[in-house]
Amino acid sequence: MRSGNPVLKDNTFLGEASRFPAFAGSRTMTLAGTVWKTAFLLLVLMATAAFAWRQQAAGTAPGLIAVGAIGGFIVALVTTFKKNWSPVTAPLYAALEGLLLGGLSAVFEHAYHGIVLQAALLTFCTLFGLLSLYATGLIRATENFKLGVCAATGGIALCYLVSMVLHLLHIPIPFIHDGGMLSIGISLFVVVIAALNLVLDFDFIESGVAAGAPTYMEWYGGFGLLVTLVWLYLEILRLLAKLQSRD
Repeated sequence: MRSGNPVLKDNTFLGEASRFPAFAGSRTMTLAGTVWKTAFLLLVLMATAAFAWRQQAAGTAPGLIAVGAIGGFIVALVTTFKKNWSPVTAPLYAALEGLLLGGLSAVFEHAYHGIVLQAALLTFCTLFGLLSLYATGLIRATENFKLGVCAATGGIALCYLVSMVLHLLHIPIPFIHDGGMLSIGISLFVVVIAALNLVLDFDFIESGVAAGAPTYMEWYGGFGLLVTLVWLYLEILRLLAKLQSRD
């Protein structure tokens, strides 16, 4: 099984279940448990995002953005390698990402009024739309589907890395960051790939439930979904900003 989401990789749940045979007959991962824990993580994220949003007027938002970005990255790495810590690290990740999203959203909202509400609505509409399609079987995570999304996600990650290196070297790359049609097309492609990663996340969570993974993997499944949702929201925000900059 493959997922483009780096925190939900091959055999994540199956491997956890096989390494913890003592969980046989004990509480195991359930779909309802994963849904409730994901909802809790979203509430934590929105609470800290609201706090960071309010700090924009006080001028402390840039510091909160830095704390959220760096801290969230570190906690995400820890959670990926220490999945059994996810009942603690997943809420911490959500809180840190809330600082990042709240601060960045305030900056974008100041530049483009109404953009944050549009991005949030599009993100949640995409989530529930794809979840509905997956639940009804209209879209399935076949092996070819997984391979294509994984390859595209890997290419995007490589592009991000090259972009950051060039930025540090003060080499401009306007076709990615400006408001031109090519840049908008690239952003639209990234949004589509980020959205399709949600389908792979649903598939992995379903596989974990079927495999009888340990109950703490509900937190890990919610964490994986949150990683994709954060990525999707940020990419939609960037796309809308590019479109509005052309007005």
